[in-house]
Amino acid sequence: MTIDDARLQWLQYLKAQKRVSPRTLEAYGHAFSLYIGHLRKALGADIDLNDLSHLTSADIRGWMAYLRGKDEPLSARSLAQHLSAIKSFHSYLDLHMGYANAQVVLTQGPRLKTSLPRPLNEDQAQGLLTEIELDGDKSEWEAARDRAVLLLLYGCGLRISEALSLTAKDTPLAETLRIVGKGNKTRLVPVLEAVREAVDTYRRLQPFTLTEEDALFRAPRGGPLSPRHVQLSVQHLRSRLGLSDRATPHALRHSFATHLLGSGADLRSIQELLGHASLSTTQKYTQVDAERLLSAYAAAHPKG
Repeated sequence: MTIDDARLQWLQYLKAQKRVSPRTLEAYGHAFSLYIGHLRKALGADIDLNDLSHLTSADIRGWMAYLRGKDEPLSARSLAQHLSAIKSFHSYLDLHMGYANAQVVLTQGPRLKTSLPRPLNEDQAQGLLTEIELDGDKSEWEAARDRAVLLLLYGCGLRISEALSLTAKDTPLAETLRIVGKGNKTRLVPVLEAVREAVDTYRRLQPFTLTEEDALFRAPRGGPLSPRHVQLSVQHLRSRLGLSDRATPHALRHSFATHLLGSGADLRSIQELLGHASLSTTQKYTQVDAERLLSAYAAAHPKG
């Protein structure tokens, strides 16, 4: 069993058993290539799996220093992602091939600054949805399309990729929508009447003949709508409204979660609606909501 054989089996395991996304597989494969490439230069081109099981913490620190010293050095977050990939590979070697290395598993990555979601307030979110209807630069069906997409983000908490993955056979939308999210994880999302009406309006107005398997949302020339188009559309809308650059399509998903939490929804339910694998990811919204409450308190209290 060579290192390259082990790499192929590990990636296949991640794809078939862990159901990681193609993008993650690509990122892990790239991290592995840099890792093994560095070790072959530092330790010799003929290293094998037994050598990997005897790597020291100094070897791992040398690899991390190599990544920091590249012509385009990695950020702390990217470095942490590379380390996560390599830990995954060594864990696989330990569990499935008997080549354990505690030095790698115990290596700590760089400290990362905790970034909080940046949601819009309710007026800003509603302003974006209303401004679409007033945008004279677009045809009626294009405005209906953009409104439907943004309502799926804000009303259902979908990611852009999830909204754009809907096909013609998904319409008319039912009261719940089955979404396949990151890692091919499936979740059920309730669909508000306003969202269903917006999607129905777009479907009625759009000028193309769609088969059941065709992407529901179409670009002006008839091809599938791209995430970049949605981002540019929101950029145009926020400019008209004088909103900051934090008004992005993904901010509508954050707003969905934050506004639900502020209205009394429990954290576990929000986790399920967003499709988060870990509750710790969803818990960031409690900090956002606490900041909003403290801000309102300071603004309203006589002693604030």
